[in-house]
Amino acid sequence: MPLTVPTIGLLHGAQIPVLGLGTAPMNGADTAVAVRAALEVGYRLIDTAEAYHNEAGVGQGLRDSGVKRHEVFITTKFDRKWHSVDGARQAFEYSCRRLGVDYIDLLLIHWPNPGHGQYAEAWKGLARLLDQGAVRAIGTSNFKPAHLDRIIEETGVVPDLNQINLNPYKTRGDSVPYHVDHKIITQCWSPLSPTEILAEPVITELADRYRRTPAQIVLRWQTQLGYVTIPKSSSPQRIRENISIFDFDLTAADLAAISGLDQDGVGVPDSDVVGH
Repeated sequence: MPLTVPTIGLLHGAQIPVLGLGTAPMNGADTAVAVRAALEVGYRLIDTAEAYHNEAGVGQGLRDSGVKRHEVFITTKFDRKWHSVDGARQAFEYSCRRLGVDYIDLLLIHWPNPGHGQYAEAWKGLARLLDQGAVRAIGTSNFKPAHLDRIIEETGVVPDLNQINLNPYKTRGDSVPYHVDHKIITQCWSPLSPTEILAEPVITELADRYRRTPAQIVLRWQTQLGYVTIPKSSSPQRIRENISIFDFDLTAADLAAISGLDQDGVGVPDSDVVGH
């Protein structure tokens, strides 16, 4: 019997599962196998990107699973070369072709690339796609509050979601309060990395207490804080373990203890200078 993942409402009306499958950096064949395995156990959110070179694998896994397209929430992202109004449309069309679908649930600008100077134009293109019904939701990835300010000021359109590097070492106090104030959902990439997180005494002690894996403790911390998380795995066992977290709750003290592992921004990519 497939498991059920809770959903959370996005600003423009779509509902997104709070836990999904990340696919970076799997190749296409491995992605197809992992996506099928994930969908068969109950995942309904799959995250990919142009830069991962595995969108075709996501589409293949969806078809192989037999799960109907409308039941799966597909997220993908596009790169700097498409940062224009028309470019966003082209990126959408190419991703649809690779995925083998006729619409995308959530389309993201992968990095702001402020040195390139065109991310606001890309955002205008995404807003147009949303108006046209080509996508159900639009968002950003690795955007700082200053980047978000610019696109909101220039368009009046607030992102549904901002995908950022967030885990117990990187609790992102620079971004999360901004997201809350603007009703932007926070999504966590690399939610379990580096693996040293899973060996932290705070995490292992909670794992022992709740009879869970350390990864399950971290993922439950994220979902209880109201985030969407997308752990990557190609292991059928870990894929099932990662989704099996909604039958227990951490206490407020537990959540605070895990958040106390924060390293004050160490290791967070600087999206003013990093990106593609």
